[in-house]
Amino acid sequence: MLVNNLLRFFFCLIIVSCQGDSPTGNSEKNNADSGNEPTTPTETTGDFVMGADLSYVNQILDYGGTFRDSSKVENPYKIFRDYGTDVARFRLWQNPEWTTELYEGFDSPIYNGLEDITEAIRESKEHGMAVNLDFHYSDTWADPSKQNIPEAWRDITSMDALKDSVYDYTKETLEHLDQQGLMPEYVQIGNETNCGLMYSNAPQEFPSLNVCDDNWANAGEVINSGIQAVRDVASNTRIILHVAQPENVSWWFDNMMTTGNVTDFDIIGFSYYTPWSEVPLNQISNRVSDFRDAFDKEVMIVEAAYPWTMDHADNYNNIFGQNALVNGYPATKEGQRNFMIELTKEIMDGGGTGLMYWEPAWITSNMKTQWGTGSAWENNSLFDFDGNVHMGIEYMDYDYESD
Repeated sequence: MLVNNLLRFFFCLIIVSCQGDSPTGNSEKNNADSGNEPTTPTETTGDFVMGADLSYVNQILDYGGTFRDSSKVENPYKIFRDYGTDVARFRLWQNPEWTTELYEGFDSPIYNGLEDITEAIRESKEHGMAVNLDFHYSDTWADPSKQNIPEAWRDITSMDALKDSVYDYTKETLEHLDQQGLMPEYVQIGNETNCGLMYSNAPQEFPSLNVCDDNWANAGEVINSGIQAVRDVASNTRIILHVAQPENVSWWFDNMMTTGNVTDFDIIGFSYYTPWSEVPLNQISNRVSDFRDAFDKEVMIVEAAYPWTMDHADNYNNIFGQNALVNGYPATKEGQRNFMIELTKEIMDGGGTGLMYWEPAWITSNMKTQWGTGSAWENNSLFDFDGNVHMGIEYMDYDYESD
């Protein structure tokens, strides 16, 4: 029980938000041939974007996961495109060697590093999806509870050197993709940066980027370096800044755009997870509208999810339990579908321009994380325990215009 509780606590930290309107509080290739010719990535500008974070897909399929549509084994990238996904989202860690070390005795690739996400982006674009590349600026998970500086940058002690490192790394990554015709249509400069970025486990001399300690100017300089790198490689790529939970959007963007002097970005992105937000579903439209009016930027929810069951497919404890449920939306496939439809309507009603589901393909398999084997998210996925895509995914191609 202690181990189970620790696992549940840790995963809460992964996505947890700084609760309230102040900077304090708590807050994972399918080789099946689709038989289709590559298609042109979807044009997203001016349309509502349906996105899916598919960062674990390559790893799941390397370790025995199988995706099906109507019981037929199918390429998961094709499944998502067929059911209405416009944008595939991928997290990028700088040097995640630890991901191969999880598979002791196996010749495993490094996952969520540049080589892995290059192939994932290629697969996504070949199936007609645009891409959102999420720079974590870390070797591991970056979220409201931690923003660990990459090991390669730990000896940096000056702001100028840090800014140069962020600029060079971002630019070289995008140039690598651009040379292969794989330029992302969206780039996130940081992931859930509620309290800043690259501020923990660093030497005392390291310039503090912890905005919860009021270091907005330093963080802003570094974020602007990443933004400039994107602009210098691809002026048409749209830049997203991302915090967790709607409660934290106003104070963060107000401070970052004024004291931090960060204004050259396109989209306000935030996570919305019901266990860790006090904002009711029916108030999301008001929040989105307020953010648009206050900051004159587009607004997207770039991470969200909802359970379709409270059961388990494996022995890896699920992150979402009963505390994730909203009245009127039971943990059923239909309940998941209806919640996601309503959330989409709320975003649209507020003038928002997109919704991205976090790890909807994280089904059970022999894939490993630091904390377990299988999936801690299978009850939030858009697939049943046999790997069949289920009705939960229907929110993506729902006819919102005639509703």
